[in-house]
Amino acid sequence: MKKTILLASALVFLISCKNESTEQKVIENTHYQPAFPGQTRAEIVTTQTPYAVDIITKNLGLAWAVTNLPNNKLLITNKEKAEMFVVDLANPDNPKKVTGFPEINLTTQGGMLDVIADPDFENNRIIYWTYAEPLHDEENNDRTAVAKGKLAVDESQVENVEVIYRTFPVSNSGLHYGNRLAFDKDGYLFVSFGERSNADMRKFSQDLSSPLGKVLRLTKDGKAAPGNPFANTPNALPEIYSLGHRNPQSLAFDAKGQLWEIEHGPQGGDELNLIKPGTNYGWPIITYGVEYSDEIIGDAITQQEGLEQPVYYWDPVIAPSGAEFYNGNIEEWQGNLFVGGLKTQLLGRLIIKDNKVVGEEHLLKDQNDRIRDMVTGADGNLYVVGDQGKLYRISKK
Repeated sequence: MKKTILLASALVFLISCKNESTEQKVIENTHYQPAFPGQTRAEIVTTQTPYAVDIITKNLGLAWAVTNLPNNKLLITNKEKAEMFVVDLANPDNPKKVTGFPEINLTTQGGMLDVIADPDFENNRIIYWTYAEPLHDEENNDRTAVAKGKLAVDESQVENVEVIYRTFPVSNSGLHYGNRLAFDKDGYLFVSFGERSNADMRKFSQDLSSPLGKVLRLTKDGKAAPGNPFANTPNALPEIYSLGHRNPQSLAFDAKGQLWEIEHGPQGGDELNLIKPGTNYGWPIITYGVEYSDEIIGDAITQQEGLEQPVYYWDPVIAPSGAEFYNGNIEEWQGNLFVGGLKTQLLGRLIIKDNKVVGEEHLLKDQNDRIRDMVTGADGNLYVVGDQGKLYRISKK
C-alpha cells in the first residue's frame, strides 16, 4: 500500500513537471521580467452575456480596415486590390465596389490599408485612407501615403483625390508600413507609421526629422496641427506627436478622449501604449521582445529613464491589428478594448481599469481567421473583418 502511494505521488509529480514545462514552452517568447504586476498575461476572462456570431458576407477579399458610414453602412478596404467596398447592413451580401484610387504598391505588407470617414462626412462626403505608394525607381522603393477624396453620391468611386502626406525616407522592404487613422474630438487627424523594419531603418523611430516610427497629429489638409509637442524643437517635424514606435497598426480613442496605440513588436514584444504628447516609447532602444531569430535587440534592456513603458505587452505575441473601444449593446463589454490577432487568429477583448489591463479574453478562435479590424456599428453590434474576406457580426442574443 505504501509503495502504491509513493508511486502515485511520483507519477503526479512527473505529470505536474511535464505540464509546467509544456506551459512555459507555449506561453513564453522571452524571459524578460515585466516592470510592474499585470503588465503582461492578464487574467483570462470569459463573457457571461449570451451573444451570437454571424457571418453576413464572405465577399470582401483580404479586408484590412472597416469604418462606419451614415445610414447603417460600412466602408471596408481590400488590402490586395486598389478598391474599397460599401456594405449596406440591410443587404450585406452584396458589397458595392468603390474605385478611383491612385496606383497602389501591392507588396508583402503593403497595399490598400486604413480608411476613416471625415467627422463631417454627412455634409462633405470626404474619406481619408492610407496605402503603399510606389515610386517606380530602380530600387523598387515605396512609401506610406495618406490621401483624401470625396465619395460619390452613388458610392461607386472617389473624386477629387488628393495626397495630403507621404512618409520619408523611402524603402523597398515591403514591411512595417503601420498604420492607422483616428480623429480626435477637435477634428484633428492622428496617423501612425511603421519604421519599415530593416535594421538600417529602425533608427528613424528615434529621429525627429522623419515621420517613420511615429504617431502624427495633422489637420485635415495634412499639415502639422497647432499645439503639437515638437513645434518649437529645432530640426524636428512639427507634425510629430509621439515617437519610438515599431509597427503600429492600431489607434483608438477611449471614452475619456485618451489615445491608445497597439503595435507589432518583435518576438515577445507586442505593445499596448497610452499615447501622450511628446513621449518616447523606446523602440528600438528598449523592448520586451527579441528578433525572430531569437537574437537580442540592442543592449537587451526593457527599461531606461526617459523612455515610456507599455501599459501592456503580449508574450507570446498575437500580431495585433485594429482597435476599438466598444460602446454597443452588450453591457458587459462597455468600454472594453477590442484588438485583432493575426498570428493567433483571434479577436482579443481587454478589460481596462485605471489605465491598466485587468482581464483578457480571446474570441472567434474557432473561425481560424487573421482578424484585421473591428468597429461598433450604429446598430450597436460589433463588426469584424479579417483575411478570409468575411464580415462578422457579433450581437447580443
